[in-house]
Amino acid sequence: MKTRSIILTALAICLAMAGTATAKTLKIGSLSPLTGSYAADGNDIANGTRAAIAAIEKEGGIPGYDKIELFAEDTACDPRQAVAAANKLVNEKVVGVVGAYCSSATIPASEALSEADIPMLTPASTSEKVTERGLPYMFRVCGRDDDQSIAAMKFIKDVLGGKTIFIVDDKTTYSQGLADNVEKLAQKEGVKVIEHDHVNQGDKDFSAVLTKIKEANPDVFYMSLQNSASGALMLIQAKRAGVKAAIIGQDAVYHPQLMEIAKDAAEGMYLTFGYIDDATPAYKKFQAAYEKYGKPGAYSAYSYDAAYSLLSAIKAAKSTDPAKIKAELLKMNMDGASKKIKFQPNGESGSNYVIRVVKDGKFVNYWDPQTGKKY
Repeated sequence: MKTRSIILTALAICLAMAGTATAKTLKIGSLSPLTGSYAADGNDIANGTRAAIAAIEKEGGIPGYDKIELFAEDTACDPRQAVAAANKLVNEKVVGVVGAYCSSATIPASEALSEADIPMLTPASTSEKVTERGLPYMFRVCGRDDDQSIAAMKFIKDVLGGKTIFIVDDKTTYSQGLADNVEKLAQKEGVKVIEHDHVNQGDKDFSAVLTKIKEANPDVFYMSLQNSASGALMLIQAKRAGVKAAIIGQDAVYHPQLMEIAKDAAEGMYLTFGYIDDATPAYKKFQAAYEKYGKPGAYSAYSYDAAYSLLSAIKAAKSTDPAKIKAELLKMNMDGASKKIKFQPNGESGSNYVIRVVKDGKFVNYWDPQTGKKY
């Protein structure tokens, strides 16, 4: 009996070891600012990716893999750190990446990932340059700056009736590119650009530029900044300075912390952001998966859709070969949490920007550029 017991125990250990040896982990990565002034959006991106992993695993996971593991790397919205983080993911042998946030970080990071043939799906980088460089494995789930600027200018002219505009950006690839688009459209539409001024990333005192805006007294103040914390400070100081212009911002300042910081100074501000229908089954599924991370941020649903698309493509391809993943992504026609996910050959998934307004401390749908009607 003792000998038999020893044999059975040894057999059990061997079987366990064999099971461990054959266990496989699917590795994916995320790139976003996890520290610093952009950390709110960056952590939303990482958490949206985690929520997608949880949703896929709840559905049975991916055949051939016992586990899906996320390697979340911090870019700090810094180009050099983003490249270093991308190279770290290459060394970890991830099969795909969700990210990044700032276009100025996404563009160089994507070059490093492209050299290793690793698919990258950005949930937040809206610069046109992201998908216009011909990288074979670059995809975008959110919209584009040129489409966002068109929606903003249509609203400024058709709804606000603005005749004059003062533009401010913070010199980042994203913010300045968007502001430049708005300036060009304003000139084309006959809206006078009083001035296009700049501040610096990390600035906390905007009194100089706000004094100029107050004196110029434009109909519209277009505020193109990289994050909601900076946007909140500018709104507080604009109110204090007595700026009377209608203020319109963009998707980078669209985050719950805008109102948490700015409070009543944010009331009445307009923003461009992609339309998300939170009543759909796809959104409710995302919401349930994201619940453990708190209230969804601006890019939580987009990052969830990016990760869910990536994992679904791997599952459909039955392979981690990048060419096969790409082929499945291009076949995709999925109801996502953020929008319909259908990628074009260049990696774009289309834009669906609407105008929202801050009302009673909440973002409220206000106007649809496609229909020309208010909600």
